[in-house]
Amino acid sequence: MISSSMLQISKLMTRTGLHRAYCTDPTRIEKTVNTVTLLGRVGADPQRRGNDEHPVVMFSVATHSNYKYESGDWMQKTDWHRVVVFKPGLRDAVMSYLKKGQRTMVTGKITYGEITDQEGKQRGTTSIIADDVIFLQN
Repeated sequence: MISSSMLQISKLMTRTGLHRAYCTDPTRIEKTVNTVTLLGRVGADPQRRGNDEHPVVMFSVATHSNYKYESGDWMQKTDWHRVVVFKPGLRDAVMSYLKKGQRTMVTGKITYGEITDQEGKQRGTTSIIADDVIFLQN
């Protein structure tokens, strides 16, 4: 009884594609989405980092959320996002036109990594890899 039920479930999963989450066959790679859109203010003028072979431009964007307490008081929570730009034309435009305090909209993808700080400790990092940066007037 159990084995026939398992066989039916297996056939159903195969027919509907539900087995793909566990599939290691590279011809059946499933679609995923990693998209981030930020609208906020630039925290500091962009900085050029990396080297001549692998240049990168970095800047921070502040976004905020407003909360209202039961007492009626409002609170604003600010989140800071590290944005990195690898695309050559976008890198140059960001360096030329984006300034501290300017409103901007960034679209890209989120990435996580680790860095070793000056004391040798490993710490996690979160960055947004920019696909597009829109420069807004204040």
